[in-house]
Amino acid sequence: MAFYRSHVLVSVDPECLKRGAHEVLDALNDELLAQGLLDEVQVLETSRIGDPHRFGPDLLVYPENVHYANLDVDDIPYLVEEHFLKGRTVEKFRAQEKAISDEELGAPKPKEVRIVLRNCGKIDPHNIEDYIAEDGYSALARALTELSPEQVIDEVAKSGLRGRGGAGFPAARKWQLCRQVADNPKYLTCNADEGDPGAFMNRRVLESDPHSVLEGMVIAAYAIGASMGYVYCRAEYPIAVQNLNIAIAQAREFGFLGQNIFGTGFSFDLEVRMGAGAFVCGEETALIASIEGKRGEPRPRPPFPAQKGVWGKPTNNNNVETYAVVPQILLHGAEWYASMGTEKSKGTKTFAVAGDVVNTGLIEVPFGITLREVVYDVGGGIKDGKGFKAIQTGGPMGGGLTAEHLDLPLDYEALTAAGSMMGSGGLIVMDEETCMVDMARFFMEFTQEESCGKCTPCRVGTRRLLELLEKICDGQGVPQDLNTLDDLCHEITQNSLCGLGQGAPNPVISMMKHFRAEFEAHIYEKRCPAKVCRALIHYRIEEQTCTGCTVCARNCPVEAISGARRQAHVIDLEKCIRCGICAQVCNFNAVAVESGK
Repeated sequence: MAFYRSHVLVSVDPECLKRGAHEVLDALNDELLAQGLLDEVQVLETSRIGDPHRFGPDLLVYPENVHYANLDVDDIPYLVEEHFLKGRTVEKFRAQEKAISDEELGAPKPKEVRIVLRNCGKIDPHNIEDYIAEDGYSALARALTELSPEQVIDEVAKSGLRGRGGAGFPAARKWQLCRQVADNPKYLTCNADEGDPGAFMNRRVLESDPHSVLEGMVIAAYAIGASMGYVYCRAEYPIAVQNLNIAIAQAREFGFLGQNIFGTGFSFDLEVRMGAGAFVCGEETALIASIEGKRGEPRPRPPFPAQKGVWGKPTNNNNVETYAVVPQILLHGAEWYASMGTEKSKGTKTFAVAGDVVNTGLIEVPFGITLREVVYDVGGGIKDGKGFKAIQTGGPMGGGLTAEHLDLPLDYEALTAAGSMMGSGGLIVMDEETCMVDMARFFMEFTQEESCGKCTPCRVGTRRLLELLEKICDGQGVPQDLNTLDDLCHEITQNSLCGLGQGAPNPVISMMKHFRAEFEAHIYEKRCPAKVCRALIHYRIEEQTCTGCTVCARNCPVEAISGARRQAHVIDLEKCIRCGICAQVCNFNAVAVESGK
C-alpha cells in the first residue's frame, strides 16, 4: 500500500463542477505527473469543502490543512511548484475564511452525534480501502461467519432501529416478515429517491460513503435471504449514482458482493436503478413499480412488499440512512445504539436544516433533542436577529409547529402527537416575517404537482386545495373558504390511496390550527400580516424621507414611479406590480410597505 506525504481533496460539488472542477482536477494530476510527484501526492475527490458559491473550484491539502479556493487551470503549475515542490503556502490562492465551515469536514456542531455521517468528508468514496481502514465490511464478516440470519435480526431488534424513510416502522420486524414468507427469490431495495424540497441527507451519504450503505444492504439481504438488490436513486443525483456504481464494482472485486461471499455459500448482488425524479416514487409500491420499468404509481396494500414486491416476490425496502446504520450496530452492539435516543426512538437522525436559521445544512443529532436545541444550539438561532415563528418538520407532508413546541423532544411519537411528523428529515425554520398562508400554498403547490394522478382524492382534491389557497393569498377569499379547506383536508386524508395524498393536507391543517388568525386576516381584512402576499400589499413613498434621488424610478421595471429630481416621488398603484424593487434599492428607507384595505 502506497504512503503519501500529502493528500489533496478536490471538491466536486455540482457548483464546483460547473465552475471547472474536473478541469482543475485533470490539470493537477497532469502537473504532478510532469513534476514526478504522483507517488508522493495523492489526489482525491470529495463532495464538498467549503461554500462552492464563494470558493469553487477549491481544494484542501493535508496534513497542512490549507484550503485553496477559486482556482482555474492556469493556477495549477504555480501551485504545484510552490506548495508541493518548495513547500510554501501560496497565500494568494488561499481561501479567505477563519475556518472551514462545511457541515461534514468541519468539527461536529454542538450536540451532534455522527454515526451515519461518521465517514463523510473523511474517506475517499472512490477507494474501498479507505472504507476498510475505518472497519468497513467488518460487520458483514461478523454477520456471515459468526451469526445466523435470526441472530442478525435479533441484534437489530434489540437496538430499536426504526426505518428512517419517514414512517418509523421497526426495521427488524420488517426483515422478519420478509424472511418468514415461503417464496423465492427474495429481493432487497434501497430507497434513495429523496424528493423533499431542500433535503439532501441521502445524497450526501451516497456521494461520500457509499460502501456503508452497500454493507448494510448485504447484511440485510443475509438476514432475510435475498439474492438480489436494487438501489433506487434519482437521476438528479449523478455523483451519487457514479459513486454507487464505483463502490459496487469495487465490492464485487473484493468479494463483498457476488457469489459465495466470505466463502460462506451466501450470494448476493446489487445494481443501481435510476428514477426520473417523481416524488411519489418515495412510496415503496410506486418505487417497486418503477424498478420493474412500469409507471411509478402506488398500489393498494395488502399485499405488502414483504409478501409481493419486485416481480411479485418478497421484497424488503429501507432507505439509505437505515442501511448505513446497520454495520455500526453489529460492530458496537445493540446496547450501544439503544443507549442513545428515547424509549421508543433509538439512536440518531440526520436532518437537512433550511430556512431562516444561521447554520443551514446537514446535521446528525440523537433522538430526544428538543426543537429549541436544534434551532438555537445546533442551528445557531434565527438569522439577522429576528424572532422565531415556526418550524416545518417532515418535509412537504409534515406540519408547522410554533414557539409553544420548541421544547418538544424530537422523536416519532412526540411530533405525531403535536400534529406533525418525522418524515425523512427535512426541517424548515421560519422567522417572524413569514406568511403562513403563503407557506401552506407553497407546500401544496409542490405536492399537487407531484401527485401521480392515480386516485381522485389526491389528483383533484390537492388541486382544489391549491386553488383555494391561491385565492386567499390573492385577497379573493371569503369566509366559507375556511370551512371548505377543513372539509377538503379531511376527505383527501381519509380517501387517498397512498401516503402522498394522505399526508398532503398536513401543512394546511397544522397552519390553520396554529395560525388561523393569519388566514382570517387575509379573508376578512384583505391583509397579509407578514406583508408577503403581493396582491395584499402596496408600496408608498414617504414624502418626508424621499430625497428625490430617482434611484427607485430608474429601477422600476414598469415605470410606475414619477417625480422630479430632488423632489418627493410618487408610486402609481395602478401600474405597480408589487415587485418590491423600489424598497430594495432605496438608500433612505423612504419606501413603506403597507398591507390591508
